[in-house]
Amino acid sequence: MSVAEKLIALDPLALRADFPILAERIHSKPLAYLDNAATAQKPQAVIDAVTEYYTHMNANVHRGVHQLSERATAAYEGAREKLARFVNAASPREVVFTRGTTEAINLVAQSFVRPKLKPGDEVLVSTMEHHSNIVPWQLVCEQTGAKLVAAPINERGELLLDEFEKLINERTRFIGIVHVSNALGTVNPVRKIIDMAHARGIAVLVDGAQAVPHARVDVQVLDADFYALSGHKMYAPTGIGALIAKAEHLEAMPPWQGGGEMIRMVRFDRSIWNDIPHKFEAGTPNIAGAAGLGAAIDYLEAVGMDRIAAYEAELLDWATRRLEQVAGLRIVGTARDKAGVISFMLDGVHPHDIGTIVDTHGVAIRTGHHCAMPVMEFFNVPATARASIAFYNTREDIERLAAALEDCRRMLA
Repeated sequence: MSVAEKLIALDPLALRADFPILAERIHSKPLAYLDNAATAQKPQAVIDAVTEYYTHMNANVHRGVHQLSERATAAYEGAREKLARFVNAASPREVVFTRGTTEAINLVAQSFVRPKLKPGDEVLVSTMEHHSNIVPWQLVCEQTGAKLVAAPINERGELLLDEFEKLINERTRFIGIVHVSNALGTVNPVRKIIDMAHARGIAVLVDGAQAVPHARVDVQVLDADFYALSGHKMYAPTGIGALIAKAEHLEAMPPWQGGGEMIRMVRFDRSIWNDIPHKFEAGTPNIAGAAGLGAAIDYLEAVGMDRIAAYEAELLDWATRRLEQVAGLRIVGTARDKAGVISFMLDGVHPHDIGTIVDTHGVAIRTGHHCAMPVMEFFNVPATARASIAFYNTREDIERLAAALEDCRRMLA
């Protein structure tokens, strides 16, 4: 049965068969994988694409006229075209392959933002950012004498938009904002934020790592100057991601890394850079990862992003109500507009103990600060346990988590 035939209505049980690892048994129990915000599992189509590359086309891209190189180049550039279409970039030229969201943000910080900063300037982010959208800005601020400013959130884990707007002033040179919080699940009104910024001539980077796998994203509708994403969260291999950026910015930006592929001509007195996006892709790229990313995009399009978003929203709503029935459980992050992340505390039980005990039930969740220490500080907790869903998750997965949490409470609370 094809993916299209399975999905007249989204059937997670049918789709689970496409993911070999979901058949694993953990401590002799079926796997309930609820750690998708950390990394998503890979369908067989993605695994096959990586195998196909190494089996039938392993060669470097752009640098050979032999058949293997041409096959590799077609797979690599084909993935760029697929990603451009998937997020509705204006052109494949606006897709720069990176190792992931973190590298994409660092590229923007060092190549676009750093040259514009001077002492007293400000970069604005929010309190709910992942460390990857905090530390790169701290580095450029230390390098230039600028200041990093964090906009506040409320007790629901929502951005205080009025306060955010008040922080945009004549010293603000750049804004970085997460689309969907990995620690809280909050969906931010990024188009409103971008409009606020553009009205003042300020460019914006959106961290889209947690958004692109779960809902349809259109970077042109958002009018984002920069949009960063990671392949491994959208069912592709690790080590591949992208920066989607307006061509006018990429054309004006200097290279961040030097070496092969990013040049057109090299002499000892000077070099001439390659065209975009290649100007920012120094060295041999993750060709197999790009092939896998292309296959992941094909898979997601066959499933249908609208079906995925609708199913995950329903499952999140049901899972929230179910976990609220667990005595002593408190959800951290209750935004009205929220994606498939449930962070929680259980009275009397440390999150790391929760993670260890539920693992014995075959349930995989994440525990810790989730690379969002300022969020933990705001809620005055050392860490949380986090369940994060994907379209292959089911109500049975949530029931098994709830039963495991009841076991935690009986043992340790």
